[in-house]
Amino acid sequence: MADATATGPTTSGGIVELRVHGVSGAGADQVLDRPHVHQVAGDRSGGFYRPRPGYPDSTGTDGVTLEAYRWSDLPSGTAVRTLSLVFLLPFMLCNVALWMRPAETASKRGFMALCRVLALTLTALYVLSIVGVALDLIAWRCMDTPSCLAGRSGLSWLGGRPPGLRLGVLALVPVAAIGLVWWLGARPGHSFDAFRTPATTTSKHQLSAVGQWDGEPLVGRLRSVHVAAAFATLSGSLLAARASQHRSWVMVVLLAATGAVLLACLVLVTVVASIDHTDPSPRVDGVCRGLRTIAAGVTMLVIVHVVISPAPWPQGGSLPGYGAIVAWLFVSQTVLVVMLAALVIWRRGGGQRRSPLRALGAPVFMTISAGLAVAFSAELVYRVADLLDRRGTTADGLATSPPLAYKWAIFGFFLAVVTALLVAGLVTRMTRGQRRRAARAIVAADFPHAPAQAADRLRRVEQAVARARFTENLEPLSVVYACLAALGLATSVLGLLQLPPGEVTQRYVGVPESMVNFLIGSGSYVIAAILLGLVVGGIFAYRTAQFRRYVGVLWDLGTFWPRAAHPFAPPCYAERAVPELTKRISYLVDQGQGVLLAGHSHGSVLLAATVLQLPTRITDRVALLTYGSPLGRLYSRLFPAYADDPALREIGERVGWRWINLWRDTDPIGGWMFAAHRPGEAVTLTGPVATVDRRLTDPQDVVPAPSDSVPPPILGHWPCESQEAFTEAERDLIARLRPAPIARD
Repeated sequence: MADATATGPTTSGGIVELRVHGVSGAGADQVLDRPHVHQVAGDRSGGFYRPRPGYPDSTGTDGVTLEAYRWSDLPSGTAVRTLSLVFLLPFMLCNVALWMRPAETASKRGFMALCRVLALTLTALYVLSIVGVALDLIAWRCMDTPSCLAGRSGLSWLGGRPPGLRLGVLALVPVAAIGLVWWLGARPGHSFDAFRTPATTTSKHQLSAVGQWDGEPLVGRLRSVHVAAAFATLSGSLLAARASQHRSWVMVVLLAATGAVLLACLVLVTVVASIDHTDPSPRVDGVCRGLRTIAAGVTMLVIVHVVISPAPWPQGGSLPGYGAIVAWLFVSQTVLVVMLAALVIWRRGGGQRRSPLRALGAPVFMTISAGLAVAFSAELVYRVADLLDRRGTTADGLATSPPLAYKWAIFGFFLAVVTALLVAGLVTRMTRGQRRRAARAIVAADFPHAPAQAADRLRRVEQAVARARFTENLEPLSVVYACLAALGLATSVLGLLQLPPGEVTQRYVGVPESMVNFLIGSGSYVIAAILLGLVVGGIFAYRTAQFRRYVGVLWDLGTFWPRAAHPFAPPCYAERAVPELTKRISYLVDQGQGVLLAGHSHGSVLLAATVLQLPTRITDRVALLTYGSPLGRLYSRLFPAYADDPALREIGERVGWRWINLWRDTDPIGGWMFAAHRPGEAVTLTGPVATVDRRLTDPQDVVPAPSDSVPPPILGHWPCESQEAFTEAERDLIARLRPAPIARD
């Protein structure tokens, strides 16, 4: 792509304003606020655009050259995003949790080990859910029940066959499911080869490592380990069923091999530090690939043994050992989450601002990830059981009833969701007065002379400010939900004791068993509704710009961080975006330009990681303008080891404190970096940090302008490029970037 710096209006010694959009997915013409743009660098996934020369208003404030970086297509295409948002969401949340570790580095290794073991349990759960459908419900139960096979020609061809043959044939279904996630994990997204950066470290803060991350070696190793664990899970399920009435030296060898594979997977993700090396390591890579091959081979041998073994099989009931394996997996996840929370609470350190619940994002996100994975798996098994059981209205028939662990999981998930919603409603009610009083004071200070006819408009502004302040309540609410979800997982141990939820609650709580069964069925429909909502939300997110602002936050937050915990999570777009921005900014400065970086919302996070990568000779000619930025309000809480106060201060120092941050009280996502600077509030900071934040009054007025018939809109999190305050901030930073005139005698 030809570069406009060689042929366009930019001249040596000029200023280029490089704008980076947020999660809205706006087009380059919207980011630049110019109707005619053309691409000057990059490609269709991530490209740099400028106004076409020759058209009116093709330059920016004070004649600067405008440029926009559009990265919204980097995460993936629309269809992949929508499906991934549903099926890969637990994997993505698990991966994000790894980057939420406390600022203290002493617990880093143990923290990573726990997160990666939990990631392995999610892969095992994925396989067990397919095993539950294909082997337990269909091969073992339905094909052994004439009433279930009646009218189902697609299944009856295996009816009456030996159980080993049925299990062996249907075992190909989970094998195909493993192959699917293996292919999805290995499927290349966008080519990032041209965007690798040197391994030189320019900042001591770890946010700079996000863009320098070459994740392919680590992701490849983790992918091999997870595929090996998936095959071992399938082998263990088949061997547990076969071992119920048959033991031989072949069984002992296969069980030992399966156990050795699982143990090797645990050792690789917890003990072997070289798995994290970003450079190719033939020894470690070979071990991981070899383990994957061995695991696949053992699974094939197990399937053959199950098919040809002449020993009799037990009759009736569920697949032997399957319910116990599922229950123990749920219990293991609960124990690991508790250990992770204990480690975080014990080792959490500084760097976390304005948060009473410091550094708890990791166990919360990991619990939510495990809870969603359990709920999705339980819903799959429960719904298939319900479809197979044509005699009843729920999946409680003797022939095709799902394992008790899944029933407890659905029951616990439903109670956690309902309780969390009730607590959220209670918190909303209890904090409404406080938030409204604070909003009323803010609005009164902003519009002290508002006329009486603006009373309704003032109430609307107060409501917008009060709603935006509710963001601070999401953190304790998420902790409450995580605790409830963990308790729901813990109840799965009752499945090991063969205690149905209805019987337990009726005996010890007094709730009728029929009511509990109704709640389990309702919980199943709630999970189905959540899945459907995610699909519909994913579709609407890329058809409606306003809706995408809310759904896209989750997606762009999750895919910003490299895959360091779960290899089946969606790929990280920062591996290209940050190095690409670094290369472009360095090129412009080397051409003699000053660069004003302007980032909205998540675009400011990309620019923060970029600034921490730039060498001093480049940052001396760089200024930073952020607006609607979540760095101080959200990222410093969620990622204390990567976006703490020292990292923000280093960003300011690197650009010579040529940094202005614009924020609004009506914004539920963005906020100030160092100080609020509200009218009437005491100044608590001095020095250059006190000059960074500038508060924008939103709306600009509560009465219509003389030339208009409606008052200015409440913008909230929307960009502010067309506002006068944005132009003033541009002029301020442009003046600081331009060299002072040389005095003449």
